[in-house]
Amino acid sequence: MFYWLQKNLPKIVIAPSFAVILWFVYGFVLWTFYISLTKSKMLPRYEFWGINQHIRLWSNPRWFNAVENLIIFTVLFVIICLLIGIILSILLDQKIRAEGFLRTVYLYPMALSFIVTGTAWKWILNPTMGIEKLFTDWGFTNFTFDWLVNRDMSIYTIVIAAVWQSSGFVMALFLAGLRSIDDEIVKAAKIDGASLYSIYITIILPMMRPVFMSSIVILLHISIKSYDLVIALTAGGPGISSDMPAVFMTQMAFHRSQIGLASASAVMMFLTVLAIVVPYLYSELRRQDANS
Repeated sequence: MFYWLQKNLPKIVIAPSFAVILWFVYGFVLWTFYISLTKSKMLPRYEFWGINQHIRLWSNPRWFNAVENLIIFTVLFVIICLLIGIILSILLDQKIRAEGFLRTVYLYPMALSFIVTGTAWKWILNPTMGIEKLFTDWGFTNFTFDWLVNRDMSIYTIVIAAVWQSSGFVMALFLAGLRSIDDEIVKAAKIDGASLYSIYITIILPMMRPVFMSSIVILLHISIKSYDLVIALTAGGPGISSDMPAVFMTQMAFHRSQIGLASASAVMMFLTVLAIVVPYLYSELRRQDANS
């Protein structure tokens, strides 16, 4: 008995945590999926209703608007974060002075919550107290920067705030990847007459495929579940011009008493995350098998 207990002690210790995670994470995922197949409104109803909630979801113009905003936000957010992160990491990789200070400055926004980021940028972009007022006070009376209250531009204010917060994290990932590359490769390329630009473009960055994939997956996950930043910055407005799927889901669940419809939107978001994560994990496992 003592030998069995000693052998299985690690499993016994983690069993309660595993059971809690299994129930409160995966159990509620399955519950949400089933609720999306019922006629639930204010309270859950467990009579099976088929895919009618999903049909209602994809017939809702507000959902289409949220999905369109998500696509715009995701494309710009991922591309800009990658570009800024790569450029900053390459600059810091040159062993410049005050590297530690600059790295801390670039990483600091990631330590803030999205609520704080959204609130700060709401002040900065507010036409009556932010950038527009600053330039107006400097004498540029015709200067306007009203994206925050402009229906056509409000989604881009979310991109600005999100990029400001997350690009430093991407920089840290790429900097760690750059520092893991053997210096002999760079020295050999310089001896062959390659310029610093060509070394990074043709040699170093192609070697950092795992960092690229990890950064893209993380950024895509952040964009899909974006809620607190949107609520703090624009609250989905003006109107629903900057609405996002996560905002749509909470509005339907807690303000419109449409639990079934909200669950259907949650299932769509979950499937989108799976469509990103599963191929990534599969490719990484195949790469590890090939290297082993």
